[in-house]
Amino acid sequence: MSWLNSVRNVLPFVAKRETPENLWHKCKGCGQMVFTKELEENLHVCPKCDHHDRIGPKIRFAQLFDEGSCSELPAPPVPEDPLKFRDQKRYTDRLKAARTDNSERDALVNARGSIDGHRVVVGVQDFGFMGGSMGLAVGEAFVRGVEAAIEDRVPYVIFTASGGARMQEGILSLMQMPRSTVAIQMLHDAGLPYIVVLTDPTSGGVMAAYAMLGDVQIAEPKATLAFTGRRVIESTIREKLPEDFQTSEYYLEHGMIDMVVHRKDLREQLGTVIGYLSAREAA
Repeated sequence: MSWLNSVRNVLPFVAKRETPENLWHKCKGCGQMVFTKELEENLHVCPKCDHHDRIGPKIRFAQLFDEGSCSELPAPPVPEDPLKFRDQKRYTDRLKAARTDNSERDALVNARGSIDGHRVVVGVQDFGFMGGSMGLAVGEAFVRGVEAAIEDRVPYVIFTASGGARMQEGILSLMQMPRSTVAIQMLHDAGLPYIVVLTDPTSGGVMAAYAMLGDVQIAEPKATLAFTGRRVIESTIREKLPEDFQTSEYYLEHGMIDMVVHRKDLREQLGTVIGYLSAREAA
């Protein structure tokens, strides 16, 4: 018997200590490692550099709504893969993979609830679901969210996070731009507020449609907001753009949005805005 085998027989077996894989989070802003628990307690904002991490509907609803008031609206049924699209993978396979990873039917989820006692319908786009891309399901969910707000006589608040229209649905995805615009007009005709919160990133067809049509435009700090890419614009105009171009702060400085609000203050600020606009509507 070798020395190694004899030592193995004498020493008691010590199980390898398990370390959770998600114990640490690498900040996309500063590159520092942050305890995941610390990040969650700080509303998914980096405590070192203040970078606002991307979050999905369930976390957003938990941060916003009064306790026990949240009720998610069912995802509306829409035709799946209407164009029978295929690139490296079939579109249906991409949808299945996204639903497995995110546990949501598609990239926009609505919920009823109250914020600081004010009833409201909130829609949240999830960039983690195929880049928050806008297709039939997102367009239909947006319309259903507006209809729910009209039915309840409450404001509709949308949190945008999208790379734009969903290429796998072609022209059908682009048709959601005018559909969402008509839905917003329905909300206005009913005398109800439409509030937009722009989060990182919001771009493409979403930016050109319902993301910039709010009665009040709010943005999270340092969010990337753009219709088209920075390099495309620079190559077109043949000029170097400012470093802060296409950020929340740039949009605020140039009068394109109303305010930039830190996530820790967002719930209170939304409550104030909704309370003010709802009081005006009641009057």
